[in-house]
Amino acid sequence: MRFSRRLFVLSTFLVSTVASGTAAAQTYPSHPLRIVVPFAAGAGVLDIMARLVGQHLGQALGQQVVIDNRPGAGGIVGAEVVARAEPDGYTLLMGNSALMVSPYLYARLSFDPLTDFVPVTMVNSAPLLLVVNPSVPVQSVQELIAYAKARPGQLNYGSGGVGSTPYLATELLKSMTGIDVVHVPYKGGAPALADLMAGQLTFMIENVPGTLPLVKSGKLRALAITSAHRSALAPDVPTMAEAGVTGYEMVGWNGIFVAKSTPLAIVARLAAELGKVLALPDVKEQMTAMGAEAGGDTPQAFSAFVNAESTRWGRIIKQIGIRPE
Repeated sequence: MRFSRRLFVLSTFLVSTVASGTAAAQTYPSHPLRIVVPFAAGAGVLDIMARLVGQHLGQALGQQVVIDNRPGAGGIVGAEVVARAEPDGYTLLMGNSALMVSPYLYARLSFDPLTDFVPVTMVNSAPLLLVVNPSVPVQSVQELIAYAKARPGQLNYGSGGVGSTPYLATELLKSMTGIDVVHVPYKGGAPALADLMAGQLTFMIENVPGTLPLVKSGKLRALAITSAHRSALAPDVPTMAEAGVTGYEMVGWNGIFVAKSTPLAIVARLAAELGKVLALPDVKEQMTAMGAEAGGDTPQAFSAFVNAESTRWGRIIKQIGIRPE
């Protein structure tokens, strides 16, 4: 009798939860949404993509989409905001690999990236460029490696912080080539690139959308691209493998996440609308012009991808020897 009563209570709870989630989805969205960007405004491709997607998503949903920049701790501050938000689909996170690798880099986290967030869809993927200040006397990756080995601990590179895609890309290069260079963290890629152009940094591995215009204007020199194949936007720039770093491949990505327990109907609605936005010709053209490829996969496909990314980078970080702070 007691067991039957518990079963009845549980069944009633599940039915009411599903019903409330369905009802919420039917009226969603009824007020403005926000996309939390865990880096500073104008700090790089993450912010650019959030604003591009946010503008069109707002039009599709008939509600304003506000971009909420929450920089700090390599993206952790912004991620915490979304993890603690009401799971109603109104607070979205524009995340990247930094979210997935955070457990391997930080000893104390208030969230678990694999269980406290629901992946909605990938927004874009893009390779990175290895760039140097034009005053650095190197013309190739091999020359940079030799230059660094002759000056251990004297050269530096910038990134948007520990755990960011550029940080991981450079640490991977360090481990594969044996160079000893110093990391200088910033609140985003843009301020780091500004210091690189000013001669305060030696080199960076940064997203194509942020670096290519600076390369074309002569403010930076490109040595290699991190993808498996050359980019049509920079056909003269060799891949890392072609440049002599055999087996090196790195592609950055950005995607939308919401807090766990967000009703599945709302997640599906967001994924569907984002998929339409990312399929718009002008959106795809803008991404292509920046060297990025538009996403738009299903929540299930994106979830499988981020789980694989977490496993992959956990293994690489262990091999590199990076320890949690």
